[in-house]
Amino acid sequence: MRPFDDPNVASAYEAFAADTKSGALALRDLVFATAQELQPAVLVTEALRWGQPAYLSPKGTTIRLGGHASARFALFVHCQTRLIGEFTSAFPDADRIDGNRAILFDGIEQIDPVRHGWLIARALTYHR
Repeated sequence: MRPFDDPNVASAYEAFAADTKSGALALRDLVFATAQELQPAVLVTEALRWGQPAYLSPKGTTIRLGGHASARFALFVHCQTRLIGEFTSAFPDADRIDGNRAILFDGIEQIDPVRHGWLIARALTYHR
C-alpha cells in the first residue's frame, strides 16, 4: 500500500467502517496505478474534500472515495461532468450507479480494474 502524504487523509480512512475502508483502499490503489499507466503518467494529489479522501490531477476532475447510504463504499465523480453517462454507455448495466455522481460497491470483488480503471483514467484526464 502506498503511504499517505497527508495524516488527515489517513485519519479519514481509519474512521471508515472496516468494509468501507477495505473497499476504499482498494479503489485508492487503483487510482494511483491507473495514474501511472497513463501516457504521460499523471501526478495525483491526495487530499480531503467534503470530509472524504479525494484524488486530484492538474488536468482532471476530482475523484472521491467513501461510504454511501445505499452501498458499503462508492467512487464519486463530479456530478456536473459527463463521466457517469459515458461510463454507463461504455459499460451498460455493469454496476449500480447513483445518478450522475457515483458507482456503488458492496464488496471488493466488484471492483474491475479494467472497467473502473477506465472511469478513473477519464476523470484524471477530464480537462486534457
